[in-house]
Amino acid sequence: MHIENVMYQVSNLFLTPVLFLLGILFVYAFFALGTFSGQWFQRRKYLPQYQETIRALLDGGSDSITLKGYRLFNQFQQQPSTTTDALDLLALKELEAARIITRIAPMLGLVGTMIPMGPALKSLADGNVQGISESLIVAFAAVIFGLVAASIMFCLATVQKRWLASELTDIQHIQKARGLT
Repeated sequence: MHIENVMYQVSNLFLTPVLFLLGILFVYAFFALGTFSGQWFQRRKYLPQYQETIRALLDGGSDSITLKGYRLFNQFQQQPSTTTDALDLLALKELEAARIITRIAPMLGLVGTMIPMGPALKSLADGNVQGISESLIVAFAAVIFGLVAASIMFCLATVQKRWLASELTDIQHIQKARGLT
């Protein structure tokens, strides 16, 4: 058996796990979109209270209030001695899954596209039009699932990054006003 045949056979073994992972990432992207929507509504609802609390804390107040949708700020409220570096690390952790999926999903989509291309080309050489179309359907579906999942997660990660940066900035102003930095 030639090395090319071995590589072809082994690469075909990856198709099912890759398609399974793409399906999971696709479903997770929509789950994350729902979670994001809930957080967006919470942030919108509690924005006036958040701004009022920030002003009070900048003026020397010490009222502790938990506001849904403001994760970093709530962490800071619960543990005022938390360093900016620790909050920065928490922000990175919040974005980690979205950032990984944004990068992995297109790669898996490409892998899921390339694997069926081998059987499609083999079907082309054999004159099997139905085999070509079946392989191309799988290939195009894989890339679409990967790109849709990555696009959703990229948008969510971008907005969440802005939210977290805004909260970190507010916390830094509070710490500066309290003389903690």
